Amino acid sequence: MTSAANLCRQTNLILFTMAPEKMMFIDPHIHMTSRTTDDYARMQEAGIVAIIEPSFWLGQPRTEIGSFKDYFSSLLGWERFRASQFGIKHYCTIGLNSKEANNEALAEQVMELLPLFVLKEGVVGVGEIGYDDQTAAEDKYYRLQLDLAKEVGLPVQIHTPHRDKKAGTIRSMKVAMEHGIKPHMVIVDHNNEETVKDTLDGGFWAAFTIYPNSKMGNERMVEIVKQYGTERIIVNSSADWGVSDPLSVPKTASLMLERGIPAEDVRMVCYQNALDAFGQSGQMNESDWLQPANVDQRDKFQDNSVLRGGQTPVVGEFKTRNELKENIVK
Repeated sequence: MTSAANLCRQTNLILFTMAPEKMMFIDPHIHMTSRTTDDYARMQEAGIVAIIEPSFWLGQPRTEIGSFKDYFSSLLGWERFRASQFGIKHYCTIGLNSKEANNEALAEQVMELLPLFVLKEGVVGVGEIGYDDQTAAEDKYYRLQLDLAKEVGLPVQIHTPHRDKKAGTIRSMKVAMEHGIKPHMVIVDHNNEETVKDTLDGGFWAAFTIYPNSKMGNERMVEIVKQYGTERIIVNSSADWGVSDPLSVPKTASLMLERGIPAEDVRMVCYQNALDAFGQSGQMNESDWLQPANVDQRDKFQDNSVLRGGQTPVVGEFKTRNELKENIVK
């Protein structure tokens, strides 16, 4: 890259930090249980103010109901505390993921556990649920959880399958409608160019995962927003224990601005739409982070701290710099 091109790119990133309004971002799908405190610090510095952590599998199947109970408890306890120590508001969705729905004996026990968690503070939906291999067991527990979401009045966060995606996405939406779930209460995740039109035409929220060298690079995301606009479109990272990028949302916002998408449109897909969709839970409000409590890393959760001996705690307010070294996610 030439020095002139480098200067142009640096200027674009500076413009990102000097946008007319201070950019704030929500990452409405990220698995922070598997991420580090360094990630939290970088996310905060890049302007992420709130995150949603969907319940998912941990890379290998769980074998006991106690592991689900402890996992759900950690999303509501330790992980929320850990995020708060870096000035980020943490929410979650609770559900039985599609991969582990195929262990029916264990799935039955999880279904008995879910009502104990879905109405707890900070739970903004039932999720992520849906299909993986589109088996009979996955269908059974997806439907049962749709009924639970309808009963408690929470949004549904759908995981669409990575194989046979178009058919699986259409099926996911059709089944939700069969169970009386209104489209505006359903966030359909992991969309791509093949599924976006069906999702939007159905009145559902269309979420897109910006995942390195996989589901959707952010240059493709720019083109989708140019083609379809911003209504009901949501950007997330789905960063987890695999190769992924917890800065995918601010990087995508920066690239959109660089490619000529208006700042207000960027705000919609990287902030406001996620708030509108999951705010229907009654658990997520903008005032939660606009009027935050000061960070005090001397605090502890059940006698545990994010710090180790000799480390200097942050006390007061984190300074968000909205800084990125680069903004492309291939």
